[in-house]
Amino acid sequence: MIPRVRLRRDFLKQCAILAGGSRLGLSQRGRLDEYDAANTKIAHRVGARLSDDDLLFLKQIGMRWARVEFGDGETPFETIRATQEKFARYDIRIYSGVHYSYRRLNVQLGRPGRDKDIETFCTFLRDLGRLGIPISSYDFHPGNTYTTNMVQRRGYTSREFDVSDFHSKVEKQMFDREYSAEDIWNNYTYFMKAALPAAEEAKVKLALHPDDPPLAKMNGVAKIFTHYDGYHRAEQISGGSKYWGLTFCVGTWSEGGDRMGKNVFEMIRDFGGRGKLFEVHFRNVTSPLPHFVETFPDDGYMDMYQVMKALREVRFTGAAEPDHVPQLAGDTGLHRAGTAYIVAYMRSLLRRANEEVG
Repeated sequence: MIPRVRLRRDFLKQCAILAGGSRLGLSQRGRLDEYDAANTKIAHRVGARLSDDDLLFLKQIGMRWARVEFGDGETPFETIRATQEKFARYDIRIYSGVHYSYRRLNVQLGRPGRDKDIETFCTFLRDLGRLGIPISSYDFHPGNTYTTNMVQRRGYTSREFDVSDFHSKVEKQMFDREYSAEDIWNNYTYFMKAALPAAEEAKVKLALHPDDPPLAKMNGVAKIFTHYDGYHRAEQISGGSKYWGLTFCVGTWSEGGDRMGKNVFEMIRDFGGRGKLFEVHFRNVTSPLPHFVETFPDDGYMDMYQVMKALREVRFTGAAEPDHVPQLAGDTGLHRAGTAYIVAYMRSLLRRANEEVG
């Protein structure tokens, strides 16, 4: 007969082995290591002048990565470095840097003075490279209108876009003349031929955001990144450079629905499968155009768990970010309550996806 003390000791030993194995399994498959190069990075879009209090809040909710937007003005190297050091004091690394000099109308409408503005952007890219910041996101839609109204959904405040309201209440001739698709393509190509070599030299990847909302023309200006074909043509212009890729906005692509040439999951498999997804804006909407309202990830028509799972299936190691955070009661500025809600939800989806995909 085995002594009772030995039975108890063996039982406790087995429990320890099982618990250790369970922890090991979670570590290998599901537990988030925010700095693991093989994992998807959960980040947030923030301004460079974020307060220490807001940075502490982000640290408290587990944020370890950030996309930092530096505005359109003078941004010397020392300013970027000081911002990087400030974020680092809160254990937050800058994954992506944005400078809106690329949005200047000289650049996007092909006006005199664009070379100087493009050089400002290229200098910013070189500075990111010196600091080891690997991504810079940009877009190319100079005549854009993002929103026709702010509305209440489930009690929170969010952006609405209605095509009929846009045409009847908002749309106007924004500039001195109309700009065709070929006009905008020519301007994009000119910009890319100057910016991409600078990005390659700096080892900074350029991440192109689609046109939100994906309408072919707004305010007298054609939009060219409203469909898979636009991305395909832009990739050809890049010559297949590994420094050209996507800021893939799930919300924007969901706004277009079945008119986008490829759906959300096909885009992830195509571009993600080839290492061309650099950032993902993790956003949901109520329905495709002609009308949508932005929602929290759990409140729209797109199954965001399947999106996260698809990202892990292509081994996406870039940054997934909350986008256009809806406003909850009492939220101002950084929309802390809404941000915490989305980040916690994303973290749960990512852990589950890692467990399922392996």
